[in-house]
Amino acid sequence: MTDQTTERKPIIYSGIQPSGVLTIGNYIGALKNFKLLEKEYECFYSIVDMHAITLRQNAAELRRRTIELAALYIASGLDPDKNLIYCQSHVPAHAELAWILDCFTYMGELQRMTQFKEKAAKNEANINAGLFTYPVLMAADILLYQSNLVPVGSDQQQHLELTRDIAIRFNNIYGDVFTVPEAHIGKIGSRVMSLQEPASKMSKSDPEDTYISMLDRPDDIRRKIKRAVTDSDAEIRFDPENKPGVSNLLSIAAALSDQSIDGVVNSLQGKGYGDLKQTVAEIVIEAMRPIQSEFDRLMADKAYVQAALSRNAETVAGRAAKTLYKVKKKVGYTLPDRKQGRVQ
Repeated sequence: MTDQTTERKPIIYSGIQPSGVLTIGNYIGALKNFKLLEKEYECFYSIVDMHAITLRQNAAELRRRTIELAALYIASGLDPDKNLIYCQSHVPAHAELAWILDCFTYMGELQRMTQFKEKAAKNEANINAGLFTYPVLMAADILLYQSNLVPVGSDQQQHLELTRDIAIRFNNIYGDVFTVPEAHIGKIGSRVMSLQEPASKMSKSDPEDTYISMLDRPDDIRRKIKRAVTDSDAEIRFDPENKPGVSNLLSIAAALSDQSIDGVVNSLQGKGYGDLKQTVAEIVIEAMRPIQSEFDRLMADKAYVQAALSRNAETVAGRAAKTLYKVKKKVGYTLPDRKQGRVQ
């Protein structure tokens, strides 16, 4: 007899801004891991275009990058019929819940957010309220779907802790409303660092030579890796503290070739940094080749990508409505009866 009481899969939520082409750091730290999750988890992958406008955006470019990001998700192996890939702005419940949670978040908590301080320092001419309350919208994104797990890097850990604090605070007042999410640590790869400043994380917002885009062509990849910072010690070994540049290249090679770091080091025994860089470049090129090919195909069929986003937005909007309805009722809003159209 078939078991009719199968439990629903745990929910994973992740959001990426369409603020530029993704780097191989995004691929190793996020997308490559995401493909491993779809059997075990229900996966919500939001393109967080609402977060993106905390910085001034060119409207046409933002729309283009949104479609490109969706195409990269799919090209990386994420089936949009098995993973809920959608645009944040297509689901108004994100903004509605964010306002309610604003009223349960303290100014002092937001003032302590390290990322706000960093972004404000870089954008002194546009320190807007959205930049300040960004972590509350992030909390709404996560809590709206009763997410169990959130893949986060060290730069987002503080925001997840705030999300947990808000959820616990709301639950203490109104009962069991929100699932309190936990961090999810991926099985693949480590933090990918800048090619020019290996003490800093690889970021698409930094100068172009410091990162490798998922869409960089072979000549650009070779050029960037050839210029990557190493050190004056000619030995190839994994030592992040004393040899951060070399260690970063070894980490990239291991993650993209599905080898251990020791395996990569052993394959380069007796060789120099030129050989290391050439090896890493070819590994990156071969890893990105099928993704780039599929991306090009998808961008030639944007209607397919847009249809997938619209279809998934409808699905997640229905899920979001259940949480939002419950929250509104708890805080005392007068609500329409969803079945009869009456006010209650």
